[in-house]
Amino acid sequence: MKDTYQTITEASPEVLFKDRNSKFYGYAFPIKTEEEAAKHLEELRASHHKARHWCYAWQTGKAEEDHHYRANDDGEPSNSAGMPIYGQIQSFDVTNILIVVVRYFGGVKLGVGGLINAYKTAAQMALEASNILKRTIDEVFVIKFDYPEMNKVMQVIKKNNLNVIDQKLELDCRIYIAVRKSDVESIYTKFDNTYKVEISGLEDQ
Repeated sequence: MKDTYQTITEASPEVLFKDRNSKFYGYAFPIKTEEEAAKHLEELRASHHKARHWCYAWQTGKAEEDHHYRANDDGEPSNSAGMPIYGQIQSFDVTNILIVVVRYFGGVKLGVGGLINAYKTAAQMALEASNILKRTIDEVFVIKFDYPEMNKVMQVIKKNNLNVIDQKLELDCRIYIAVRKSDVESIYTKFDNTYKVEISGLEDQ
């Protein structure tokens, strides 16, 4: 079971690829939603208002079966810009990412082959300039117990080096933990078998 994914946590520096006087500025942004992608595109259209094309591709979703993507040629010949950009997202195996390549036309037509190479190269340069990190795919659970059971719950958490993301420690205690996907079954069983302790996924609340 694959329980890791790669992404970036901050925007890449601007990169520039030139071909026969046309300029291709490449950018990579971390995103989680299509709305975030739209916001970055709007900002780039404002800052590059004299450009001819703002071509892009994005992908969201941590697990492969949850991936959503879109590629846009923005007026360039069909599949000459958006898909070459998306191809680099696939090649670098990254997700939750938007790549935009802004083109200033230099007066010389590059042809479909030239465009494919230019957009692919600018996207590749943006990714090479990015800090790509590996993350685990986690599921969040809530552990419910009464205060006297605190010690044995904390022992399980410490022994398994679990990530506590929130807690409410009163008479009626709740601790929220993030569990790596491949460890879910064993961790769930440990708490489920602990006397007077209840564990459930957030979707079961």
